[in-house]
Amino acid sequence: MCGIAGNCNFAGKRVERSNIERMIKTLVHRGPDDAGIYISADNNPDSPAQVGLGHRRLSIIDLKTGHQPMSNEDDSIWIVFNGEIYNFLELRERLLSKGHRFKTKSDTEVILHLYEDQDLECVRLLRGMFAFAIWDNKKKRLFLARDRVGKKPLVYYQDSKNLIFASEIKAILENGIKREVNLGSIDYFLSYGYVPSPQSILKGIKKLPPGHILTYDSQGLAIQRYWRISYQKQKITFAESKQRLKEILTESVRLRLISDVPLGVFLSGGIDSSIVVALMSKLCGSGVKTFSIGFEEEDYSELKFARKVAERYNTEHREFVVKPDAFEILNKLVWHYNEPFGDSSCVPSYYLAKMTREFVPVALNGDGGDESFVGYERYRGMQIARYLKYLPKPLIKVMLSLLKTKSRHIDVFLKGLLNYTDEWRRYGSWVGCFQEEDKQGLYSDCFKASLGGDVAAYLLNLAEQSHLPSPAERAMEVDINSYLPEDLLVKMDIATMANSLEARSPFLDHNVMEFAASLPIGFKMRSFKLKYLLKELAQDLLPKEILQRRKMGFAVPVDKWFRTNLKQFAYDTLLDKKSIERGYFRKERIKALLDEHCSGRFNHGARIWSLLNLEVWHKIFIDTATSH
Repeated sequence: MCGIAGNCNFAGKRVERSNIERMIKTLVHRGPDDAGIYISADNNPDSPAQVGLGHRRLSIIDLKTGHQPMSNEDDSIWIVFNGEIYNFLELRERLLSKGHRFKTKSDTEVILHLYEDQDLECVRLLRGMFAFAIWDNKKKRLFLARDRVGKKPLVYYQDSKNLIFASEIKAILENGIKREVNLGSIDYFLSYGYVPSPQSILKGIKKLPPGHILTYDSQGLAIQRYWRISYQKQKITFAESKQRLKEILTESVRLRLISDVPLGVFLSGGIDSSIVVALMSKLCGSGVKTFSIGFEEEDYSELKFARKVAERYNTEHREFVVKPDAFEILNKLVWHYNEPFGDSSCVPSYYLAKMTREFVPVALNGDGGDESFVGYERYRGMQIARYLKYLPKPLIKVMLSLLKTKSRHIDVFLKGLLNYTDEWRRYGSWVGCFQEEDKQGLYSDCFKASLGGDVAAYLLNLAEQSHLPSPAERAMEVDINSYLPEDLLVKMDIATMANSLEARSPFLDHNVMEFAASLPIGFKMRSFKLKYLLKELAQDLLPKEILQRRKMGFAVPVDKWFRTNLKQFAYDTLLDKKSIERGYFRKERIKALLDEHCSGRFNHGARIWSLLNLEVWHKIFIDTATSH
């Protein structure tokens, strides 16, 4: 795993080595083991192109000869690469048979020769997670690519003179770019908890979307999509699908065990990570290193489930408990995430990665199982909503009053039915943070006037691209293009890279995802039972308690923390004079929101977390404009 950065221009502007050095210095956490810089030999004002590439390396494969930037035999093509290509040995053999010669054992060099062989089409043959930049000196072209589902990040900035790119926004900011907040992105962030690609929180800086490539030459910049998951169904029996899935998942885990350093696995005690532990144990034997995180609040802790799996497979198991004082690291987290980030589970994710890195530099996880195998309650809700939407609204109001404080999930579900007739606006209310009615009272008149589009259109546009008959499957497809890459994968990438740890996700292998998408929805959800196929596959792999338990997700007790240990911190930060003077929000509504939460009348924990994250981000990236 690594950090990459670079600068390319066709305007006769010299790329300074010191500039690239500053960029990769901000990425040292992503690659503490090695650093390298390439400056094109014809880097002078009279040359048609000036290029600089920078790299920070976390050494996982080919520890001795994998230095980057790396070139081909005649130094006409250069690459900086972040990620892992799991089928690189197979690709290497194919390229050797075609006459290519290798000087290293790295997957990076495989990409170089594959590019020579396939040009831009090389990305279609790569199996893994990646973000890379290739400078082709003969074609005078810069080529950027990001993996199919968005495991590895890639951001860029373009002006009239050059294109600057990096793994993280903070590296781009080392070029003296004006830090101007994109106000529309704040609206998206408060609605969904993240700023969707291709936009970022800062004007001018964009994210290359997952499954896309970018080319930049003297004619300008072009972006195109090279992968979209297909839901074309295959003819297969349930028994055949279970056997085939086990084979594909086992292969996916096996490929992710290729490493020249020790590996471990994140074990939450949920079905997905437990299956990864089971398959990894069968491949490696006993002694697999497992790592779990929990809370003092029993309602939020899954440690007891993780222990059962660890005991079954005799793993070397370690645990960490997150306490409210974890928010002392809020400044550090916000700096690492580059943008405001509304998912509070980034706190335990960070600590889990920090603990794991003390023992291994690589960890597998169970990310991606929910989006492929119908794992979220909201998918079941989409199926049920097609029938319940015909209920009289007075009846829904009665049900809400009866369920108040008893079931938060059902409460949110029924509110969506009550307030929205449009399927995808309702879905947005289930997955979002601040709803439109919340924002009307929260936003100042000036801030409202600065906003343009309807943020609900983000999900609506994604939904319109889906032609699946099942509401649950449509929601899964939307999540694969939104929530998965913009929230979950950002959370995991930043939490692990902040601790120089590589995370590998067998369920996010595109072969696994494409196979799952090809199966009938009835295999994955039967009689409204979630993850039916996975649970059937795991019958002989996992304890019954794991298969029968209620899904918790990575819930964080911020609601309790903001009423106790962190109460004063929230009031002081959000009602601070500087915070109010930004002009985004009404002070009286901020105070009312805090008061309502602390009194126990409402649970605004997620909203308070988002507002805190936004304010701390401003203090770090806008007010002080300094690095940590």
